Amino acid sequence: MIDWVNFTPWASLAGGALIGLAAALLVLFNGRIAGISGIVGGLLQLPKGDIAWRVAILLGLIAAPAAYDLFAPLPAVQVDAGTATLVVAGLLVGFGTRYGAGCTSGHGVCGLSRRSPRSLVATAAFMAAGFVTVFIVRHIIG
Repeated sequence: MIDWVNFTPWASLAGGALIGLAAALLVLFNGRIAGISGIVGGLLQLPKGDIAWRVAILLGLIAAPAAYDLFAPLPAVQVDAGTATLVVAGLLVGFGTRYGAGCTSGHGVCGLSRRSPRSLVATAAFMAAGFVTVFIVRHIIG
């Protein structure tokens, strides 16, 4: 059922357009794919001459909500999971991004726009895993 009170198609469309624009600009001007797991992973390896743009993107990801908060209140954050669940979920996502050679932004945004068959399979796997997880957590476990 759609929560019509919190349904925000125009804000979602604008956000998606901005993500697409940012990904296109990064590949056009820097020749890099905007996959967040790859950007962070590259920082952990500390390649020489390849740090500044990675740090700039991560700082932008942190600064954007702070800038938004200057104009409108940020939505309340509600996490309906315990610490153990969040740790296990984080580890599974981390393992999945390494195993799948990329994350949802790298495969789902950038890979699909380049018509990459590998990204199509990876995105389908991400989505299927999400659907199954939500079904199990909400309908089987309770």
